[in-house]
Amino acid sequence: MGYSRVVRAGPHVWVAGCTATTEDGAIAGPGDAYVQARQALSNVEAALTQVGAQVADVVRTRMFVTDISQWEAVGRAHGEVFADIRPVTAMLEVSALMDPRMMVEIEADAFIGD
Repeated sequence: MGYSRVVRAGPHVWVAGCTATTEDGAIAGPGDAYVQARQALSNVEAALTQVGAQVADVVRTRMFVTDISQWEAVGRAHGEVFADIRPVTAMLEVSALMDPRMMVEIEADAFIGD
């Protein structure tokens, strides 16, 4: 498709939307928004690591969910990772993701300071 999972330009890092896809291509936690959010966040962290960043560098996240009634489960997973970091964020309901089993997609922007 002609895109990158993660791009770093100087101190700025952008991580494209990450879903609950595992390394072997499976979808983690079918039907479980919390498990899917945790896997998506793990994928965000792996992408950050590829360019020398870490979750502590994240300044903004965007969470896309296919069922907004699952906001607490997704928010709990986000809070477990970012409670002390406190990036700005948004959670938006979308009609669908690429695979109908996917419930959550998460993007992140980071800034690597001194």
